[in-house]
Amino acid sequence: MRRIGIGIIGCGNISTAYLKAAQRFPVLEIKALADMRSDAAERQGAAFGLPAMRVDQLLRRDDVEIVVNLTVPLAHTDVSLAVLNAGKHVHSEKPLGINATEARKVMDLAAQKNLRVGCAPDTFLGGGHQTARKLIDDGAIGTPVAGSAFFGCPGHERWHPAPGFYYLRGGGPMLDMGPYYITDLVQLLGPVASVMGTTARPKTERLVTSQPMNGTLIPVEVSTHVAGLLEFESGAVVSIGMSFDVPKHRHAPIEIWGDKGTMLVPDPNRFGGEVQLARTGGEWETVPLTHGHAEGEFRSIGVADMASAILGNRPHRASGALAFHVLEVMEAFQTSADEGRRVKIESRVERPAMLPAGRETGQID
Repeated sequence: MRRIGIGIIGCGNISTAYLKAAQRFPVLEIKALADMRSDAAERQGAAFGLPAMRVDQLLRRDDVEIVVNLTVPLAHTDVSLAVLNAGKHVHSEKPLGINATEARKVMDLAAQKNLRVGCAPDTFLGGGHQTARKLIDDGAIGTPVAGSAFFGCPGHERWHPAPGFYYLRGGGPMLDMGPYYITDLVQLLGPVASVMGTTARPKTERLVTSQPMNGTLIPVEVSTHVAGLLEFESGAVVSIGMSFDVPKHRHAPIEIWGDKGTMLVPDPNRFGGEVQLARTGGEWETVPLTHGHAEGEFRSIGVADMASAILGNRPHRASGALAFHVLEVMEAFQTSADEGRRVKIESRVERPAMLPAGRETGQID
């Protein structure tokens, strides 16, 4: 099997997870790292035995076919455009852009150049979520009618070494955590037709308690509590809440309620987890996972799927089209809150193909 050369731009906190996970997929061959901060690239290069270089040098490499864009959200569009202009496919961290207008530039340029765009999250390809998808497709809960999706925490300033970007344009709980939940819901239920939302920003500054910024006040530009309804094209209605203002809660991450049963879907920020099912009148039962990539960290599986798709000339699953649809949905919550109306979603996307059942770690088809 031919291996696909990969370059990574952005050597911050999340890059370690990508670099470790990429080693699990034989189709991927990391060729080089780059970051606007040369020390960050050199540090990761030394840790993983990879060459570190300037961004322009990486983009000129003939042996790099896909560039993974792990920069901060405000830089996602500019870096992805530079990658595409260099004639390479791009896989971006989420969100695809800080808004749909910015993300559209990436999608349009990729179409012009006949290049692929991929985007995180790819956690929906994990065994927990693919098992949930199979259960829905097999009719285990009947027709999905409604559901709920909740994430709440006190804020990322408690643990992240540089949390400021989470509270600037392109950040906030919906654009940061919403992609995991909404992407999973779209692969389970199909595209979203409309959104109704409300938002809150109880603080204009947040106190950092993590190191090395402990004691620093950071500004808050975005809503830190977002709630509302997702109305799916299928007719299902899902309540959603994403918040950086919740000390603790007991909500399940995702519940799907069908006309014949209810399913508990595991944390969409993880690849595995327990899938539970309760049919009408019955008790909860844990369902054995039908798919692999469940135990551990696989934050490169979307890149590996894109690489395999290039070799096999098929669509890739964690696609730019999927990420664009999810971004339009997330942006609609603030629009709905600001304008006091239901917002129709213009984009549509096919549910990504389910992975084959029973695949071992590293196998992608």
